[in-house]
Amino acid sequence: MQHILEDSTALQVWLAAQGQPAWRAKAIRRWLFAGRAASFAAMTDLPKDLRTALEAEFRIWTTSIAKHTVADDGTEKLLLELADGQRIECVLLREQGPGADDAGARRTVCISSQVGCAMGCVFCASGLDGVVRNLTTGEILEQLLRLQALLPGHERLSHIVVMGMGEPLANLDRLLPALAAAQDPGGLGISQRRITISTVGLPPAIDRLAAENPGYNLAVSLHAADDDLRTRLVPVNRGIGLADVMAAADRYWEASGRRLTFEYVLLGRLNDAPEHARSLVSLLGGRAALVNVIPYNRVAGLPYEEPTRAERERFLEILRAGGVNVHVRHRKGARIDAACGQLRRLAASAG
Repeated sequence: MQHILEDSTALQVWLAAQGQPAWRAKAIRRWLFAGRAASFAAMTDLPKDLRTALEAEFRIWTTSIAKHTVADDGTEKLLLELADGQRIECVLLREQGPGADDAGARRTVCISSQVGCAMGCVFCASGLDGVVRNLTTGEILEQLLRLQALLPGHERLSHIVVMGMGEPLANLDRLLPALAAAQDPGGLGISQRRITISTVGLPPAIDRLAAENPGYNLAVSLHAADDDLRTRLVPVNRGIGLADVMAAADRYWEASGRRLTFEYVLLGRLNDAPEHARSLVSLLGGRAALVNVIPYNRVAGLPYEEPTRAERERFLEILRAGGVNVHVRHRKGARIDAACGQLRRLAASAG
């Protein structure tokens, strides 16, 4: 049985073989994305015999919800179990007004691209057990539909960040078709300008993205401004180096014209000292960039600490004095273990 979200061409070929008009494929996808149909039976404007045949040939869901948690701030997190028993996480974040159509309001989803992660960031729960496999295009899309189903009918998803489990640029072959489907006006209709792809910085993959589709926002996870410290925190840096990461980021900026974002997880007594802030100012060198400072979210079993408020404010003051455009990401969903990988590990240990 085929996953209907996996390959739109397969649906078109199947419909043609059934003697169905080509426009049926768009109607079905509209039901899936805009109509939020959870079953083929719910697609009431399709002929009944076609709905029965679709039920026999395709499946909409390949995941099941293993755990659903809700925080006081409206953040919701799903632990999804895949068909092979592996588990991934995705998050819905609600910001500002009551609906995504209200001015300034957002309904952002954070999705995963792999089961686990091979990048080895020492403070991150996602990579503690390494990478198991890439997610398929259908599994990536299914996260979007599962999260959209948490919204009331008058709300819609507004932004996507590919910042969950895994390294997105290590799975571009499956990720890019999923994001293209999310942008489709007949699907979720999310503007490419509202989609952000996060990476630890893989220069060949950044260059590929710049060549093939530079319209996405790119967020590069730095976490340190010198190679020695960054290699301690992000071991994959040993074979790459900050100079190559920054050069690739600059090439992406030249191709896209979009402001770059650099992520910096602030770890207490490790990368939050004044000298670290000054090094970061120097590294950025006047680039038209945003630094997204993320106070560390403690992970059970890891020795890393959250920065104190005084350390955080001092770090931010130095960046701002150096002309760096800074945003502090306030933690959402901390009480539901919303940092990527946490819920998966907790569920595994409980089992």
